Amino acid sequence: MVKAALTSIVFYNESNGFLVARAQDEKGRPLTVRGNLPGAKAGRSFEFSGSVAVHPRYGEQFVFTSYTETQPESTDEIENFLASGIVRGVGPKTARLIVAKFGDEALDIIENEPKRLMEVEGIGPKKWPGINESYKEHKEFAEVIMQFGQFGIGAAAAMKLYEHYGPDAVAVIRKNPYCMVEDVKGIGFKTADEIAARIGISPDSEDRIRSGVIYVLRRYAQDGSTCVPEARLIENAARLLDVARDAAEDALIAMNFEGKVVREDVDGRAFAFLPAYYVAEKAIAYDMVRIADAELSPRLNDVDTLVAAAGERTGLALSDSQRKAVAGSLSNGVFVITGGPGTGKTTIIHVISEVLSIKGIDIAIAAPTGRAAKRITEATGYAASTIHRLLEYAPLGYDDDEESMSFGRNREKPLEAGAVIVDEASMIDALLMKALLEAIPSGTRLIIVGDADQLPPVGAGNVLRDTLASARVPAAVLTDIFRQSGRSGIALGAHEINSGGRPDLSDRDSDLTIVTREAGGDILSAIVKLCLRNPGAQVLTPVKKNLLGSINLNRELQRVINPPAPEKTEREIGARLFRVGDRVMQLKNNYRLKWVDRNDFSEGEGVFNGDMGVIDAIDDDGVITVCFDGSRYATYEPIDVDQIDHAYAITVHKSQGSEFDTVILPVFAAPPMLATRNLLYTAVTRGKKRVVIVGAEHRFHAMIDNDTHSERWSALRNFLDKAQAAEALFKTATDAYPSDPAIDPYPSDPTDAIDPYQDADENYD
Repeated sequence: MVKAALTSIVFYNESNGFLVARAQDEKGRPLTVRGNLPGAKAGRSFEFSGSVAVHPRYGEQFVFTSYTETQPESTDEIENFLASGIVRGVGPKTARLIVAKFGDEALDIIENEPKRLMEVEGIGPKKWPGINESYKEHKEFAEVIMQFGQFGIGAAAAMKLYEHYGPDAVAVIRKNPYCMVEDVKGIGFKTADEIAARIGISPDSEDRIRSGVIYVLRRYAQDGSTCVPEARLIENAARLLDVARDAAEDALIAMNFEGKVVREDVDGRAFAFLPAYYVAEKAIAYDMVRIADAELSPRLNDVDTLVAAAGERTGLALSDSQRKAVAGSLSNGVFVITGGPGTGKTTIIHVISEVLSIKGIDIAIAAPTGRAAKRITEATGYAASTIHRLLEYAPLGYDDDEESMSFGRNREKPLEAGAVIVDEASMIDALLMKALLEAIPSGTRLIIVGDADQLPPVGAGNVLRDTLASARVPAAVLTDIFRQSGRSGIALGAHEINSGGRPDLSDRDSDLTIVTREAGGDILSAIVKLCLRNPGAQVLTPVKKNLLGSINLNRELQRVINPPAPEKTEREIGARLFRVGDRVMQLKNNYRLKWVDRNDFSEGEGVFNGDMGVIDAIDDDGVITVCFDGSRYATYEPIDVDQIDHAYAITVHKSQGSEFDTVILPVFAAPPMLATRNLLYTAVTRGKKRVVIVGAEHRFHAMIDNDTHSERWSALRNFLDKAQAAEALFKTATDAYPSDPAIDPYPSDPTDAIDPYQDADENYD
């Protein structure tokens, strides 16, 4: 057993709390500690239980298996604790002032006499309640974590359970450990099973088998499927549970009668759905047909004349295929336009917008991400927004947790636009499309634009591909390449990749070329050199982890592109080091985050998933100011910094909806599920002026040859083909099923392959 205070964090994995840290024991001697410790911050003190081990590379370490946080006692310990950032609203400067005022009574004052904090400079009536609440939450959390340790629950799972159940978490789990699989996303079945075994729950209990079936369904949903063939679901559930197939099938049938699972034949094959996804795909089919079959208001009888007028106003000349796509969009309630890079999709959006503007029809243009919306605005001159903002996506709770938000625009309060144009539709999953279609009134035109060969959406569903595959919705497929008069190496190369061909990369003057390297270290060195010559280049990679994953690439590129300097403030947050001048990306939509435009001093709210900026300042309390678009400045409190990450390198999945002047793409021996043709195609089409492949050409060819797609089951095409725009039929099919609170409608970047029945808690560091 060792009593020690953390002095600095060497490595910290935020997803599971794995920690390597420098510490100082009670006699002032330095040591290194290693183990799982959630919310690790320098300045906190603990009593660690474990043993000394010698790491072959890093030397002697104290490996702890359990810990108890100890109350800091001296003024130095208290100041270090408060300065660690564990208490919201208190950074190094405020910690110093609190301790100077109250000495070794500071923590007692914070907990029991918090109003006295107003005696400290900078703390007013709005700030002290948050400090008091945060400190109490920290103490409460530490106690719950300690109790969970007795069950053998790891730090990562304990953090999630506490966030969901609060101080009653331990009592809830004692009663039925399987409830956490259903209630808390990301908690693995293995964790619940281990706890159940500890407290004596039978392996063939009904609760266990039901939980296992639901868990397998959810894992398929995380991998993109809205439904699963029943035979496959039963087989995988039985294997996970180590029970007879009949037991899993009986549980499935029982849950179907209770409305917790939906069973339906799709193309003559029995499928099982989580209710939320069944409702979503039924609703999409109903609303798509409702909008498609409605009388347009107003009808446009002089389409050819209008298109010609729009061409004159914009100076844009359309090919025959483009004119047909425009005419189809204007003449149908729902119309889909799809095509690869350089085929003129943005030009068509521009001309359609001009025609509708000429006729005085209000237009709403939207895309799944902020960067994609901005790109449409810049290319056409017509304002575009995210789909979420268009639908008035608003928080229900205190924070911006996207599961606690709702849409202001819906069936009861539909959009008022006469036409809705949606770009980058390949990114739209089933839950988001359901919300969008519900808000579009009958008589409004819906134009869906996207590249069906791009990566599928991160969330569950195959909306664009299923819609194109259905006979119910008219579509135009664009094939002619117009970018740079048909001579774009990027566009031509992308189309060749998509058809399984092998583009010529030998021309060093082409905008699609290769820097040949074989070994991973040589690929990394080449990328670093390329980025030094072109600091604005965007590196895209298939994976997060690995030598050539985004995490390590960001470390290496930060080191050379934005090295430390006396004038550059920096702050270590977990395993990440943020420095003034760093390129960063917003990781989630934040509609409340305020910004100020320093060009005209206008103010606004909202920074969106995929937005990129540069760190402008980091103050003494760890508040980070980021400049977006060269003029919009937003500030992040320490508790909100998990919303941004370094963006010198990002995954290909994160790049969807974006374009960059120069793209650098490493190709290497990545997992087969990620080294695919459509991932390569998506990466190449992100480049506007130049794409540089770095790696061995045979790896590049192997990605082209790997035309496998992760198996993604959906029923939308079937539902569309059978759909009727009849409200009674729709309500009968959907109203009986509630939404599923454990489904994350806006999941994160899926760069780690998911085994549908593998436990979510496995493979942590």
